Amino acid sequence: MVVLKGIPALLSPELLYALARMGHGDTIGLGIPQLLEAVLKLLPLDTYVESPAAVMELVSSDKERGLQTPVWKSYQSILLEAGCSSPLEKIERFEFYQQAKKAFAVVATGETALYGNLILKKGVLAPEALI
Repeated sequence: MVVLKGIPALLSPELLYALARMGHGDTIGLGIPQLLEAVLKLLPLDTYVESPAAVMELVSSDKERGLQTPVWKSYQSILLEAGCSSPLEKIERFEFYQQAKKAFAVVATGETALYGNLILKKGVLAPEALI
């Protein structure tokens, strides 16, 4: 447990270390909306890409049966609250797996929502944010 002021308790020391070590353009895979809220308090998202947040696109059979992904709406709302108005990028299943393999860090959360995996791309802090 983190016992510092202003650090969300969901962020373990190991995760804080990984976030601090990430560079511009590095990605991190995670799930669970509460953790996303906590991470976005610390992690600047990339503003130089079309979308700094990506989910796995539904496979054909799930699209055909009209599977709903309510967790995506939660993610979009949390991202918007953090200042990111870009829509979630939807990545084909096997490409998503490849990108997740290359992520700087992967956070195992126990998220059970279908299509709940999320990849974030780190940005940079503006000079005025460093004061």
